[in-house]
Amino acid sequence: MQKPSFELRFIHPRYWLLWIGISILWILVTLLPYKALLKLGAVIGKLLMKLIKKREKTAIRNLELCFPEMSAQQRANILNDHNESLGIALFETGMAWWWPQWRLDKLVTFTGLEHIEQAKAQGKGVLLFATHSFCLEIGGRLFSTHMRPTAVYRPHNNPLMEYLQVCGRLRTTDLIHKRDIRGMIAALNNGQAMWYTSDQDFGRRKAVFVPFFGVEEAATVVGASILTKGTNCDVIPYNVVRKSDGSGYEIELSAPLVDFPTGDNTQDAIFSNKVIEKSIMKGIGQYMWLHRRFKTRPNEDDPSLYL
Repeated sequence: MQKPSFELRFIHPRYWLLWIGISILWILVTLLPYKALLKLGAVIGKLLMKLIKKREKTAIRNLELCFPEMSAQQRANILNDHNESLGIALFETGMAWWWPQWRLDKLVTFTGLEHIEQAKAQGKGVLLFATHSFCLEIGGRLFSTHMRPTAVYRPHNNPLMEYLQVCGRLRTTDLIHKRDIRGMIAALNNGQAMWYTSDQDFGRRKAVFVPFFGVEEAATVVGASILTKGTNCDVIPYNVVRKSDGSGYEIELSAPLVDFPTGDNTQDAIFSNKVIEKSIMKGIGQYMWLHRRFKTRPNEDDPSLYL
């Protein structure tokens, strides 16, 4: 994807409120120290979730479905961390787009970089098997210091936000449209590192119904199996977590998955969901529980889990 051009329509009054919000974000991210951004973001996140009650209700329901063995208080603690992470993620997006490299370098530690280096030495691409963590945006910028990554990308519905988002990400990341399968395969065969997530409900098409935490039949896309079949790449689990002491981020790259894909999409999906679950549990409150992960039911006439 090429860097977009600024359009005169972006100065129309309909976009003024967004410009004001982006300007405030830029000022705060530029001037405030990291720990102050964490505290302010946590407060903003709690306020935002009160305004988007429907999303909070979805997060509560997801936690009930996934962790029925937990007490109500344990789930409430996770929800509190989740709500704070939402606001912090706003500032982390600004950090990813606008902070100079020296400010970011102070905040990140890596484990497992040898797996990336080994793949590069063998001329292989890397499929970074990631999750929808609130830290995904900042993690991409931090990872780019070692290897310019490629991200599977969904265009934003707001034209101005789309412009800002693409400009911010293209500084350090290449973008491929989520429907450009040929482009993804070409990137992997050309030795690039590409993020891929399969932890959301993308509908019935090209999905199988397999366990995900406490839900026995969760719609799970099998794109990872399709992309890596016959592709010269390693599938490496990727996880980024915001440290609880406020000192920054830990990016963990695990050993490449062995014998993946197997050729059996259902078994691959079962296995990949276990990898995802393990990753989520390392920063459970930082996962995006506000999405309707289980909206697609095995049978179209099955009752919704979100009633």
